[in-house]
Amino acid sequence: MIVTLLTDFGEFYPGVMKGVILKVNPKATIVDITHSIEPQNILQGAFLLYHSYRFFPNAVHIAVVDPGVGGEREALAFECRNHIFMAPNNGIAYPSAVDDGVKSVWRIDEDKTSKVTGELSNTFHGRDVFAPAGAYASIGLLKEVVEPYYGEIVELEIFDYNVEGGNVRCRVVFVDRFGNAVTNLRAKDVDCRFLIFDGVKIPVVRCYEDVERGEPLALIGSFGTLELSVRDGSFAGEFGVKSNDEIEIQMI
Repeated sequence: MIVTLLTDFGEFYPGVMKGVILKVNPKATIVDITHSIEPQNILQGAFLLYHSYRFFPNAVHIAVVDPGVGGEREALAFECRNHIFMAPNNGIAYPSAVDDGVKSVWRIDEDKTSKVTGELSNTFHGRDVFAPAGAYASIGLLKEVVEPYYGEIVELEIFDYNVEGGNVRCRVVFVDRFGNAVTNLRAKDVDCRFLIFDGVKIPVVRCYEDVERGEPLALIGSFGTLELSVRDGSFAGEFGVKSNDEIEIQMI
C-alpha cells in the first residue's frame, strides 16, 4: 500500500520516518509529497495535502506540521472512504479528511507506536508516533495502535476569504519556487478581466504567454485558485509578497 509523507522537516528527519515504516512494512511504497512546507505553517500544509491526496489510489497519508509536538494535542487517525490520514490534531488533515468523507476518528496510542522505535521523543512524533501508525495502517492493522477518539477535532478552513462586490481579501497560501503567489481564492469567485493589486492593474489571463515577458498577470492555476505571477519573473520578488500574507485585490 502507498504511504505518503508531507512535512515541514526538510532534510534528515523524513529518511528516519521511512526507515520506521519499512521496519513494519518492508513492502510499503513510500511517496514524498513534500518536506518543504514552511516551518510551522499548518495552513500551507493543509492546502497542499488537500490538493495532493486525491491523485493517489487508496493510500495512507502522514502529514506532520506540528508546532505542538510533545504537548497536549492528540495524534489522530482519520479513517475515510478511500484514504487514511495521520496527523496531529491541529487542522492540517481536517480539510482532506472531510473532503474524502470521514468514517471514523481514532486517537493514536503513543505507548503502542513507540514500541516500534523503542522510544518516545517529545520532539519527533513523526518518527515515534505517526510513522509506526501509518505503517500499521498500510498492512491493515490500524486498530492495533489506536483507540476511539471522542474529543474535539480542530477544524481548519483553507478557503477562508472575503468577497464584497469587487473587493476581495484573501491569503497567499504559498509562494512557489518560480515566485508565483498562490492564493486561496477559488476560481468560482474570480469574475473579471482585470484586477488591481498594490495600485497595479493586472490582466486575468489563461496562460503566461498571454502577456509580454516581465509583465504581471493573474490566472487560475492548477490548484483551481487565483495565482499572481510575472511572466519569466517573480511576482513575490517584484511586489514583496510572502506566504501567509493577507492581501486585498479589486476585481474590475
